[in-house]
Amino acid sequence: MILCFDIGGSRIKAALAQGDRLTPLGETATPCDDFGAFLAALSAFAAGHALRGVSIAIAGVVAPESGRIKVANIPCADGRVLADEISAALRLPVLVLNDADCFALAEQRQGAGRGHRTVFGVILGTGVGGGLVIDGRLVQGAGGYAGEWGHGPVVPAPWNLPCGCGLNGCVDAVCGARGLEKLHHGLHGVSAPSTVILSDWQAGQVQAGETVALWLDLITPPLALVMNVVGASVVPVGGGLSNVPALLGALDQRLRAAILRQTDAALIVPAQCRPEPGLVGAAEAGWEAFGP
Repeated sequence: MILCFDIGGSRIKAALAQGDRLTPLGETATPCDDFGAFLAALSAFAAGHALRGVSIAIAGVVAPESGRIKVANIPCADGRVLADEISAALRLPVLVLNDADCFALAEQRQGAGRGHRTVFGVILGTGVGGGLVIDGRLVQGAGGYAGEWGHGPVVPAPWNLPCGCGLNGCVDAVCGARGLEKLHHGLHGVSAPSTVILSDWQAGQVQAGETVALWLDLITPPLALVMNVVGASVVPVGGGLSNVPALLGALDQRLRAAILRQTDAALIVPAQCRPEPGLVGAAEAGWEAFGP
């Protein structure tokens, strides 16, 4: 068996992978500021199981060259060679991957990307992330940042808002759920959660319509550029904003009009590996690393 984790800034979710079966083990709060407590939380899930290894999807980026992780929302883990330290604590081989990469791998293997050679998985949640799978294998690139289309100064003024990565004008800062809320406030001086904005938009409310139109104007060009560069034939989308089919449909229409390839088939599609694509992707990667 392989022990799989999906680790975010709020919760640690765990499951056992055996063959093609994934058995949930439950979840616990993430100890973000105490590394000893962080290791103890993982150890508690490992207790009592005969394991081949541990495979982890985490909200951070692991440099393939060094194994060192950058994970802003779990300070106690930031900057560590996390796989080695967890391996020493659990006395098991450990694989650590970015959660968006695991999402993309899950969708290519078991979800909306099955049968596609090039899959670009997109997260539209609190922020924006992505992962790239070509010929069934994750593309991580130098530093582990391949697929991270949410960062880079691409959004024009006056909407080039500061991003947590230190740059201004990132898609992550403007086109995730929090970004949508900032756009709405910037346009109309109204503070509202993204769920309300999107509900109002679907109901035909004018101000919400203007906000969503601006969001589409800002997110489409960088996504179209990614599509032209990597040649993906499908884009499975997860995260909170993906729960609004009308929004994905509007983005798909805009995207297909903005890329070089002409196709009548939808490119933007809802993710199918729900509700735990991080665990599914971790399991897929773990089976490759440690055996089924």
